[in-house]
Amino acid sequence: MSDRPRRIVVLYNTDYDAELTAGTGTDVSAVAASAQSVRDALTAAGFEAECAGLHGLELFDLVARLRANRPDLVFNLCESMAGDARNEVALPAVFDLYGLPYTGSDALALALALFKNRTKDALRGRGVATPEHRLLRSPADLDPAVLAGLDYPWFLKLAHEDASVGIEADNVARDPASLARRARTMMDEWKQPVLAERYIEGREINVTMIGNGANLEVLPLHEIDFSAMPPERPRIVSYAAKWDEAHVDYAGTKPVPLRGASPELIAAIERTARAAWDAVGLRDYGRVDLRIDAAGNPWVIDVNPNCDISPDAGVCRAAAAAGLDYPRLIEKIALVAWKRLRGTAA
Repeated sequence: MSDRPRRIVVLYNTDYDAELTAGTGTDVSAVAASAQSVRDALTAAGFEAECAGLHGLELFDLVARLRANRPDLVFNLCESMAGDARNEVALPAVFDLYGLPYTGSDALALALALFKNRTKDALRGRGVATPEHRLLRSPADLDPAVLAGLDYPWFLKLAHEDASVGIEADNVARDPASLARRARTMMDEWKQPVLAERYIEGREINVTMIGNGANLEVLPLHEIDFSAMPPERPRIVSYAAKWDEAHVDYAGTKPVPLRGASPELIAAIERTARAAWDAVGLRDYGRVDLRIDAAGNPWVIDVNPNCDISPDAGVCRAAAAAGLDYPRLIEKIALVAWKRLRGTAA
């Protein structure tokens, strides 16, 4: 096997065009544009690269095509299948079954991250600090006696979503009534469980990592600058903060390089993020989000395998701070995966 792949297929999901975006206002061209950016970056880095879309339940047709014209590497950008993000785990599982090489995390890591309560279990089992939580499966779990015993505020998020879907200001619940009210609304709207966790007031840190094993590299740390957020708004990254440029939350949540952090805090952040990476079993690249409490302790609030690597995403900002332009970042991810597949350190 060469020390560098030659032909790479950039695979992305195309089921977003109808099933995933009805009524959301999402720019349906963004997924394809991201894949094309990765393809162009790979081409600029000297690879033969092409895009392939996966729609609905065409997985085995896709696998047949890839086996008939086998690429050296599949750059896996698929985030859903048949309109359901939980189905993204099927793709790496089938690729492993047929021996097709791909970038990023395997089915187990993706499944852990897609079921946020299981991510919590994995973190706690490894002794990684993460806020106390409850999984609320239905309104029957909103027992007033139980809710009254929580140390408020608590934060609500959908159990099977990412990209801040379902997150609004009211997701910071400061009493039992507001928690129950917002949780019921989320269950009704999204038809899935809600994860409630103790809210950590403090700095929010994004830790991007690339590599595997002993050569796992932490890119320059970034944090969310909440200084422009109106005082009545909670310091959280809502859905509007990510996707609605006209919203006050968008202006109030700017990712910036981490500043004013002591060497001890930086070391604690990196140590905690590495432990979270290992606990969930991430590969090649990913991001861990943390909150820093008043005592300076980092708490893991999210683990993101196969995170967004489009040119305007946080991973690219961290890479740029490390001196990597976009083609070099995408090349690095491809080579990290290739070295893992060869059984050498990455």
